[in-house]
Amino acid sequence: MTYRITLVPGDGIGPEVAEAAQRVVEATGLQVEWERHLAGQTALDELGTPLPPATLEAIRSSHATLKGPTATPSGTGFRSVNVELRQKLHLFANYRPARSLPGVPSRYDQVDLIVVRENTEGLYSGLEHEVVPGVVESLRVVTEQASQRIARFAFETARQQGRKRVTCVHKANILKLSDGLFLRTCRKVAEGFPEIAFDDCIIDATAMKLVINPHAFDVMVMENLFGDIVSDLTAGLVGGLGLAPSANVGEGIAVFEAVHGSAPDIAGKGIANPTALMLSAVLMLRYLGEREAADRLENAIRKVFSESKIRTGDLGGRATTREFTEAVLAKLASG
Repeated sequence: MTYRITLVPGDGIGPEVAEAAQRVVEATGLQVEWERHLAGQTALDELGTPLPPATLEAIRSSHATLKGPTATPSGTGFRSVNVELRQKLHLFANYRPARSLPGVPSRYDQVDLIVVRENTEGLYSGLEHEVVPGVVESLRVVTEQASQRIARFAFETARQQGRKRVTCVHKANILKLSDGLFLRTCRKVAEGFPEIAFDDCIIDATAMKLVINPHAFDVMVMENLFGDIVSDLTAGLVGGLGLAPSANVGEGIAVFEAVHGSAPDIAGKGIANPTALMLSAVLMLRYLGEREAADRLENAIRKVFSESKIRTGDLGGRATTREFTEAVLAKLASG
């Protein structure tokens, strides 16, 4: 089968890591027709809009999308392209695994966590207005439908992967209506998965417990803002954002991207770590049902870390993006 995959290079280091991920996907032997489209600051500069309609249509019609990081102005400018994509395409589930890699120094060994983040609501709904000069109000939206949908996704993910427990992360002790609804909905969904243990933890306590002992968690499900923060924390537990992949999944549509940003300070220098987007490509291959190709690519990446000293600068090495990519390609070729 030939897959039609939309490639969105993104901004900053995006084109560099996207090219690396594209090369390793092709090296698995997967038959791919790539369709390249722009988004973010690059799209704004070249096409006059940060999220062109043609990009949205390509993502809708392709089998999957591999996306580089896109820049988001802070405080001013256009709205986050990532948020816009997730809402317009109803990519309700953000799947962010954090798994230790061999040979990568970090504070903990054998970390294997999954953060499942609700992608369409919460404060990221973007409903803000100025009440009077100097007073701004932001609305945090939580619905039973979206809460049920993301809770079910978390439990189905746990079931498919043989996970033992799902933890609902919340602030229902203070936000009794919004997070109270989210927690009650998760509890109700848990009743349909009796083989999987369920518990809950307040967000601030979760942050503390993750730092003390990340092995105490398995699959964690939470609302949008909490998921954004906690997934960066879990990335730090395994070596940094350069190793953190993610998937944004909806009904028949999926976008795969690294958790990290566009890193404009190192753009064009050829030193970016492509691991996170390569691992996102692994998630994409599994989503497409190409499990053998996914396993081969993931094993090749892990072998580079376990059998060589090839590291990019963020991990204390001196390898370029291309050198790291060539090392993964060599491992793929050798089986």
